Amino acid sequence: MSHNSFGHLFRVTTWGESHGPAIGCVVDGCPPGLRLSEADIQPYLDRRRPGQSKLVTQRQEPDEVRILSGVFEGLTTGTPIALEITNQDQRSRDYGEIAQRFRPGHADLAYHLKYGVRDYRGGGRSSARETAMRVAAGAIARLVLGPEVVIRGAMAQLGADPVDRAAWDWDEVARNELFCPDPTAVPRWTETLTAVRKNGSSLGAVIEVVAEGTPPGLGAPIYGKLDADLAGALMSINAVKGVEIGEGFSAAALTGEANADEMRMGPDGTVEFLSNHAGGVLGGISTGQPVVARFAVKPTSSILQPRRSVDQQGREVELVTKGRHDPCVGLRAVPVGEAMVACVLADHLLRHRAQNPAAPTQARLPRN
Repeated sequence: MSHNSFGHLFRVTTWGESHGPAIGCVVDGCPPGLRLSEADIQPYLDRRRPGQSKLVTQRQEPDEVRILSGVFEGLTTGTPIALEITNQDQRSRDYGEIAQRFRPGHADLAYHLKYGVRDYRGGGRSSARETAMRVAAGAIARLVLGPEVVIRGAMAQLGADPVDRAAWDWDEVARNELFCPDPTAVPRWTETLTAVRKNGSSLGAVIEVVAEGTPPGLGAPIYGKLDADLAGALMSINAVKGVEIGEGFSAAALTGEANADEMRMGPDGTVEFLSNHAGGVLGGISTGQPVVARFAVKPTSSILQPRRSVDQQGREVELVTKGRHDPCVGLRAVPVGEAMVACVLADHLLRHRAQNPAAPTQARLPRN
C-alpha cells in the first residue's frame, strides 16, 4: 500500500525523486496495437519542461523520455509500458541549509512526522518534478481516448486577477508562455509575475481543463463517479488546494431553474443541452457534453521572503528557501492537469467498454 499508483484498468505508477538519477513511470492496461513512440510523448513534456522562460524555474532539464518496454515495432503490445527521464540539472547544494529545517507550506514536516526520514533535496518525492511522468502517461492516455476527445487546459486566473471570459481564445494559449486564453491579460500578468519574482514572493492560480468529445456513459454510481475520480486525480497534483466540476462552488449561488441544464432533441436524434452548468457530468456519469474541471493552485511555498519555522530539534528558526523555483506553479500545472484528466477519462473509457461493449458514443435517443 505505497500509494504510488492510480487508475484501475488504465493504471499509472510513478517513481523517482527530484534530485535522484532519474524519474519514471509504468503505464499498465494500455490496449495493444496503438502506434506509440517517444515523439508522441515529447511534445507534452516540452510544454511542462522547466527553464523555458524567465517566469518559471531556471532548472535546465531537457526531459527527454525513453520508452523501455511495452512497445514493439512502433506498436503497443498490451504489456506494461515503462518510461524514464534522466535528471540532468540537480543542484542539491541549494538545499543544504534546510536539511534540518522544515519549510513553511511544504510537505517537509508532514513527511518527517510520517516516515521519520525525508529527502530534503528539492523535496524528494514531494517535488513537482514527479509530475513530468504524469504528463508522459497522459500522452498515452490521449491515444487510448482517440482523436475524437480533445483535452485543453488554460490558466483562468493569476492570483486575484481572472481572465475576461468573453475574450477567451483557445488558440491564444499556445501563443504565450502563461497558458493564458485572454490576450488582453497577457501583458498584465507578465508584469505582475515579473514584479512578484523580483520581490522573492509567489502567487497562486486557477487552471481550467476542458475535455470535448467525451462520450456519454463514463463513470458509475455510487463510488465510481467520474467527477469524484477527476477531483481526486486533480487534487493529487502538487500544490492543488481545491477542485470544482462545472459551476462548482458558484452553483451554490444559483437558483434551481438557473442551474438546470435544459434539454431538447436535435435534428439528428441526439440530445442537445442548452447550457453546461454540470460540467458534462450528471450522477457521476458523463452526458456527452464537454467535461469541465477547474483546480486552484496555492502560491509557491519556496520563496525568498524570510518565514518563521522550526527545525528537527524543536528549535524555532527563521529561514529563506533558496534555489530555483516558480513564482507561480500554475504556469506549468496546465499540462499536468490535462494529463490527469486524460488518464482518468482513459481509465473510465476502458471500464465502460468492459461493462457495455455496445454502448453508444453519443447521447442519442430513439425517434418516435
